[in-house]
Amino acid sequence: MPSYNLNINNKSYTAEADADMPMVWVLRDLLDLTGTKFGCGVASCGACTVLLNGTAVRSCQLQVQAVGTGKITTIEGLSEDGSHPVQKAWEKINVPQCGYCQSGQIMNVVGLLNTNKQPTEDQISGLMAGNLCRCGTYHRIQEAIHEVIKEVNG
Repeated sequence: MPSYNLNINNKSYTAEADADMPMVWVLRDLLDLTGTKFGCGVASCGACTVLLNGTAVRSCQLQVQAVGTGKITTIEGLSEDGSHPVQKAWEKINVPQCGYCQSGQIMNVVGLLNTNKQPTEDQISGLMAGNLCRCGTYHRIQEAIHEVIKEVNG
């Protein structure tokens, strides 16, 4: 079985995995980084979203062989104490109910703000439409996104 040297949350990991193993399973099953959730397995729900070189990607569709020297950030690597601006906005607005989708929601927003500090309402809606929330906290998610945009841009 091939061995992969991975940069995850600014730490080095080695994982022995089949080349086509999805990163969600490498993270959860091989490396015990369980903050990334498995939802649908077909990149439709967003629960498994992580950052690859700062860009939001669905880890259920990202094969370990495709990562190469890329840098992966999971919810665990965003901050050790919940102090990332997006996490703080989520807490301030009290977004989560069950919380299952929230790591994917947060990572998707961080990916957006990495490339666009002042997204339009249409850009936010378009991006977030790919993240499902079974509890229906969409209004609070939108409110938290606007809160963090306000915070980041002063």
